[in-house]
Amino acid sequence: MRILAVTNMYPSKEFPGRGVFVEEQIRGLANLGLSVRVRFIDRWQEGPMAYYRMGGQLTRDIAEFDPDLIHVMYGGVMAEQVVRRHHVRPILVTFHGSDLLGENLSGRLRRLISRYGVWCSKRAAKAAEGVIVVARHLLRVLPRTLLPAKVRVLPCGIDLERFRPLDPSSCRRQLGWSSDSFHVLFASSNGDPVKRPALAQAAVAKVLARSLPAELHFLSGVPNSVVPRWLNASDVLLLTSLHEGSPTVVKEALACGLPIVSVDVGDVAERIETIAGCHLAQPDAADLADKLSLVHQRRKRLDCRADLDAISVANVAQRLKGFYELVAGHAPAEGANTIGSHTQPLPGLQPTM
Repeated sequence: MRILAVTNMYPSKEFPGRGVFVEEQIRGLANLGLSVRVRFIDRWQEGPMAYYRMGGQLTRDIAEFDPDLIHVMYGGVMAEQVVRRHHVRPILVTFHGSDLLGENLSGRLRRLISRYGVWCSKRAAKAAEGVIVVARHLLRVLPRTLLPAKVRVLPCGIDLERFRPLDPSSCRRQLGWSSDSFHVLFASSNGDPVKRPALAQAAVAKVLARSLPAELHFLSGVPNSVVPRWLNASDVLLLTSLHEGSPTVVKEALACGLPIVSVDVGDVAERIETIAGCHLAQPDAADLADKLSLVHQRRKRLDCRADLDAISVANVAQRLKGFYELVAGHAPAEGANTIGSHTQPLPGLQPTM
């Protein structure tokens, strides 16, 4: 199968850590033998009008590459434009969270833009042949008229080879962190108010007031190759977001054995509910501090690697390939081996700009 992947999240020279989970998903598909062309729409560099100017690029991609299916890897305006203007092949859209939930903390203009994006997402979902949401709670905000058969819940996979337990002391020495502190890691890529960094800071301030030697580290601007070191150097991952889809950093933290304290957001509760050493908290600084203190008292890494095989890059890619075949009308007879389907070699992983 040939897949044209259209995404606004992909590593670039300027932002090497942005959209790494999309790159890994495409690499997983390549390892199964699928031929994938990536069309990267760089909305951050080109502005929102990039979505309205991408028509010629996609037309050329479709003519040259002749894909069996177009996979739009984010909703909003981009997905709506692809579905409305380039519906010459079956289209599958993945929704990640904000594209269906919107944003509520960015000012009046941003809220209006966000609502328009959500409206576009729902139009795209109705028109697409296949829909993926990365977490179960997003099903409730999809249009009610969607046929269940064309919807799948499929989180982005993680690389269990890269994200694995390492020696915490060694990782701290490499990062220059104190060996005597309680290291709290907060995942915030760009100061987005939806992540509520002020709440995280207030919670750690309360931990400090209890005479616990806590340090708060912001996982921002860190090369993806170094992220496993940060996760292993930390004592706990703190998540305070107002809304999420299926936060990749939570799954990466679990793979590294890092305890998690989080508000009930996205699919975090589902991920940690059976794991001793992880805690859900109210979006309140005092309760978050209480849960952080519990992790400090326990002083033990997690042992949950065996529970993560289902969300490995390889397993997620296999499930995605099966959905591609169904959406494109290539699904094999029941009981057949899907790995043996006709494929072409991947012409590199660099996106088309």
